This record gives sequence, C-alpha cells and structure tokens, in this order.
Amino acid sequence: MLKQLYIKNFTLIDELDIQLFPGFSVITGETGAGKSIILGALSLLLGQRADSRSIKSGSDRCIIEAHFDLSRYQLESLFTSYDIDYDAQDCIFRRELTAAGKSRAFINDTPVPLGVMKAIGQQLVDIHSQHQNLLLQEEDFQLNVVDIIAQDGKQLASYQDAFRRYQEARRAVMRMEEDIAKAAQNEDFLRFQYNELNDAQLAPGQQEELEQESETLSHVEDIKTALYTAEGILSGDEGNLVERLREASRAIEGIRDVYADAAEVAERIHSSYIELKDIAAEVTQMSAHTDFDPKRLDSVNEQLDTIYSLQKKHHVETVEELIALRDQLRQQLDHLDNSSDEIEALRRQEQNAAITALSHAATLTALRKKAAQKVEKEMKSRLVPLGIPNVRFAVDVTPTEQLSEKGADKVAFLFSANTSTPMQPVAQIASGGEIARVMLSLKAMISGTVKLPTIIFDEIDTGVSGRVAEMMAKIMQEMGHTDRQVISITHLPQIAALGSHHYKVYKEETPEGTKSRMQLLSPDDRIQEIAQMLSGSDVTAAAISNAKALLKR
Repeated sequence: MLKQLYIKNFTLIDELDIQLFPGFSVITGETGAGKSIILGALSLLLGQRADSRSIKSGSDRCIIEAHFDLSRYQLESLFTSYDIDYDAQDCIFRRELTAAGKSRAFINDTPVPLGVMKAIGQQLVDIHSQHQNLLLQEEDFQLNVVDIIAQDGKQLASYQDAFRRYQEARRAVMRMEEDIAKAAQNEDFLRFQYNELNDAQLAPGQQEELEQESETLSHVEDIKTALYTAEGILSGDEGNLVERLREASRAIEGIRDVYADAAEVAERIHSSYIELKDIAAEVTQMSAHTDFDPKRLDSVNEQLDTIYSLQKKHHVETVEELIALRDQLRQQLDHLDNSSDEIEALRRQEQNAAITALSHAATLTALRKKAAQKVEKEMKSRLVPLGIPNVRFAVDVTPTEQLSEKGADKVAFLFSANTSTPMQPVAQIASGGEIARVMLSLKAMISGTVKLPTIIFDEIDTGVSGRVAEMMAKIMQEMGHTDRQVISITHLPQIAALGSHHYKVYKEETPEGTKSRMQLLSPDDRIQEIAQMLSGSDVTAAAISNAKALLKR
C-alpha cells in the first residue's frame, strides 16, 4: 500500500509530504483545487511520460517520491526479475524532472528505465479515472475481465505458446510459397547464372594463384636471363663460386690440425659450401624448367578474364563471393526442384500446429464460458443494491473468425437497466451513472482475484447521488478491508463520510502566488468539510447536523 507521498515543485504544489493509511480513504476539495495535480504526480511515478512544463514556475527541478509497504503482497519475484533490490517494508519510487527536459526514474535508489517503472508500478497501484470508463467499449478489456475471473493464466500462456508456434509455421509456409513463386518466374535466368558460375570451375584462392602465374609467364624471358646469369656465376665451367669455395674449404681443412683457431672457420666454410652447392643445384633446376609457354599464358589470362567479368557482372570483388553466389543459386534451384516435397512438409507442420493451438483455445473457451456465468451472477448481485433493481447483465462469449493472441473468443458485456429494453453492449446503452456503477462493480469483483495493493477511484461517483452513492461507498469500504488500500476522490458527502481517513485539497493564495495544499482532516474539520459539501459555502446548522449523522453511519 501507498504509505507516504512527497511532491516538490510540481505545477501549483511547492511542497507536499502526506502520510496515507490502509483501508478506505477519501479526498475531497473544490473543482480546480488541485486533486488532478496530485493524481498527475502519482501517474508520473507509475511510468507516465513527463512534461517539463509541469515543473513549478521559477523552479529548475521537481521531485515526486512515494513509499510503499508491500509486506503483505509477495512481490519479491517481480523486483528480482528486473534485478532491483526489494524492501517489503519501504519500497521507494522516485521521479526527478528538470526544466531542461531531463527525467530520471529510481526504484529503491536504483536508476531504472521508464518502462520498468511502469511495469512494476502497474502491479502496485491502479488509478481508475473517468476516461477508464471508455474501456467498456473495448473487447480486450471485457475479455481480460473474464480471464481474471477464470484465473486461466496458465492455460492462456500455454495457448499463446502454441499460437506462436502456429504463427511461425504459417510464416514459414508463406515464405516458402513466396520464394518458390519468385524463383519460378526467374527459373531460366537463375539456371543460366548458375551454369555460368559453375562452368567457371571456381575454387578458393584461385584468383591469386592465376594472377601470380600470369605475372610469371609474362616475364619469363627476364626470369630465364636472371637464372642463367646466376647459374653461370655459381656453377659455370670456369672459376665458379662453388668450386672456389670448395678449394677454400680444403685449404683451411689442411691446417686445422696444426692451427687450432682454423677449426671453427673450417666448419663455417664447409657449411657455406654445402649451402651454396644446394642453391646452385636449385637455380639450375629452376632454369631448366622455366620455358615460355604462350598457350598456357593465354589459358591463364582467359580464366582471369572470366573471373573479372563475373565479378563485375555480380558486383563482387572476390572469387569466394562468386562461389557463395553460385551455392545460393544452387540452393534456389534445389528449392524449385524439390519445392513440392518441401512445401508439403511445411504445410503438415502448420496443420499440426493449428490443431494444437485450436485444442488449447477450446480449453480457454470452456473456462471463459464458465467464468462468464459467474460474472453475470455477481454483477447482477452488485448492481441491484446500486439502484438498478431490474438490471439484466450478460457476458456474450462468441467465436472469432480466426485465432488471435488472445484465443478464439470475443467477449461483449450486454446490459439493460429495465425489463422492457433489450440488452445491448453496455457502452452503447448505459447512462453515465450506470456506467460508473458497472465499472465500480467490475473493479470490486476482480479486485478479489488481482491482489493490487492500492486502488484509486477518481470521481467514480459521477452521475449518482443519495442512497446509490452510499452503496458505492460501502463497496469501496469493503474493498479496503481485504489487505487493500482504496482511495476515492469524490464530490459526494455520502462517500466522503464513509472513509476511515479524510483528506482535503485546497488552494491557498500566498505572496509567491497560488499554491495547492493537501491535509489530513481532524474529526471536527471533517464535520465542517462534509457540511460544506452538503450545503455549499454557507454552512448551516442543519448541514452540520446532517454531516454528523452521516459520519456516525
């Protein structure tokens, strides 16, 4: 539950620090006093987008902070899932806005994205404002109500998993059909491209090898001359280096026994002789195998021209990319050749997935129809005491044309306030006061299943008065008795009198300008406030007496 709210520099509020309590509390105040400002501040803590214009004029920053006691609600796993520290006794939500347009959000002093604040906040506080009555026009809202009463979360999750698998199988069939259709239109062109690439007999690294070979064959005369020159110097008929180095080796070998310092030199010369002899032999072999082959040069250049042409044609730069394109074309052609078998296999998968999803959907439908009967019965029992004695309320569960994320059902709440008028969708036929009573009854019904710590009703009493207002107050009072905090912003004394705690929002003129205030009323102040709600600004003795009577009840 919300136990403390702190607001600083938000629109007309310079600073507000208010304590809140369990059970049923009420907030009253004249129109324009600032009740909507407080709700707006609280909405920011629940993830609503911020507007720097909300900052109090003349201030550069505003702060909104709420403290929650969550010790009765087993919400630790929710916080753990977002890697946020959990303090059941004092959970702190804080938003900071700057005049420069920056916004920061914190939960238990941990910076969090706004989406996380919203996701967690929705599990802590439900603000029912007048515009929420429009939810009665939305099929999803009505379906969600039935699902809450059915407590079919596990079955819905199983269905949605099956539905996702069905969608994936369906998309796979559609992709395959599109691929086949496109490929079929271009089959001749695809086969021509593939054959052209396949005939090129491409291999990884081929281009580099051919370019090197072409370079060698193009300079074969220069290479031959250089090798012949080197061969003559190393191993020619007269005075070649190999023979002279051998003579040097023999000369030094001849003195190593009588001149110890010559031993190392002898070894080095001998090693050099062996190495130079091998080099000479290799140069001779290279010279013998280096011949000008114009046919081979033409063949190499022809292969390179083919590669260059293919690269230009397909806008690639390497042989490896051409090979990848060739393999891709082969795969497309294989799809064409084997398309009937492949598409048939995918369609079987789609059909099996559809059967599974339909089975799960049927389970959901059965649970929803059973819950619909419970909703009908409970809504009638709640609406009759709220001044609609001849109410008829039905939950129409009908099949959809196709499966959706929610299943195979659509739900409509049908309503009639009297026996002579046929039932129609509630949003089309109910008056403003009747819609308010329907929404309160729905909230009261589902609140027993959804363990929300705090529910705030913003003028849920629109369009009602007298005894009906008192009955609505008793419903909210009853909701506040079950480990839940219920707060009602109201203009009706019948509702205000039944709150365990009563807050008043009012404007105050100060030298710094108009400011909104909020205070917890004492018993005497409360009598005065309710009397003023009964009689207006001129509080009479009769109004005081009536206020006391209302409070005693």
